[in-house]
Amino acid sequence: MKITVVGGGSTYTPELVGGLAELELEELVLMDPDRERLDVVGGLATRMLHDRKTRVRLTTHLDDAVEGADAVLLQLRVGGQRARHGDETWPLECGCVGQETTGAGGLAKAMRTIPEVLRIAERVRVLAPDAWLIDFTNPVGLVTRALLDAGHRAVGLCNVAIGFQRLFARLYGCAPSQLTLGHVGLNHLSWERSAWVDGVDVLPGLIERHAAALAGECELPAELITALGVVPSYYLRFYYAHDQVVAEQLGRPTRAQEVLELERQLLAMYPALNDKPDLLEQRGGAHYSTAAVDLLASLLDDRGDVQVVNVRNDGTLPFLPASAVIEAPSQITAAGAVPLAVPEVEPLQAGLIAHVSAYEELAVRAALRPDRAHVEAALLAHPLVGQYDLAQGLADRLLAAHQVWAS
Repeated sequence: MKITVVGGGSTYTPELVGGLAELELEELVLMDPDRERLDVVGGLATRMLHDRKTRVRLTTHLDDAVEGADAVLLQLRVGGQRARHGDETWPLECGCVGQETTGAGGLAKAMRTIPEVLRIAERVRVLAPDAWLIDFTNPVGLVTRALLDAGHRAVGLCNVAIGFQRLFARLYGCAPSQLTLGHVGLNHLSWERSAWVDGVDVLPGLIERHAAALAGECELPAELITALGVVPSYYLRFYYAHDQVVAEQLGRPTRAQEVLELERQLLAMYPALNDKPDLLEQRGGAHYSTAAVDLLASLLDDRGDVQVVNVRNDGTLPFLPASAVIEAPSQITAAGAVPLAVPEVEPLQAGLIAHVSAYEELAVRAALRPDRAHVEAALLAHPLVGQYDLAQGLADRLLAAHQVWAS
């Protein structure tokens, strides 16, 4: 079995390699255009797998990397952390949250990312037509939607659900495998509505006994979680506490600046290591390697188990178009991911899901045709923008930043 990682020079790759070590891989190919960085990260990956039968190969050439692959994992960041820093700063000039996966910053990242991911996917279609594309590249929902719209064999993956599964299991006192989530929403716009253990929904009890701990995870007030009766993902904070988040962001370094410093330290450490360092935990993406390995194993071995992934709606949420991409528990087989039936969604959640899903449709259009009209329409549709003057100001900044990056 051959697995290819596009974006293999990421400082996060050793975490992924630690998970992939559980699979019986013949070949692991790490592809990245930055040869110097790839050699540092790839060197550590090779040492981590030295006692395995897996051949680790490094390349800067996409066709070489994907040809004959069984699966291609996408974890690229077009423009790097410096472009991310822009996504996290210029929206603040208009009083809007600066974040790389939602709002105006998320749209800017989608516009840089989607064309490049589709270019990669087309080469995979030619050189490895039976391969699965597993997308962990943000914004995952938008990228997955673009891939599926173009007819690619793709599944989107995020670590939010598996993180909550681990947290709930620890609070309840059971193994993660014993707990099943009632997860609903879109990527980075989701809620846990139930947590099933042996046929019993234990979430109400968890909220009653551990509201403070859950609130700390979400960075939202405990009384809000108690009132909702569900646990929102951390990313709902950008909607439920937007102005507070903006005030906080104005007074501190961006996450991109923090990650740049972490990456500097990690890249300096890697040449002397044979395993991933503890510092890597601060890089983000907790449990991604576990989720990626689970998904890979199920797609390639036809396991038929249930995992939370990003998948085409196809009627699962009746208030969304069939073409929308949702994040939901899905059965995973060699044929792909099929979302399970979802209990009726409360209006408080359904309204926001529908609103953001409409934005996502327009955002994909803007990424494929990045003119001012499409950019303004997508911004105007986003619930974190929603005003014409604001959309115009953000469009000015977005298009200026996009032009600088594209040049």
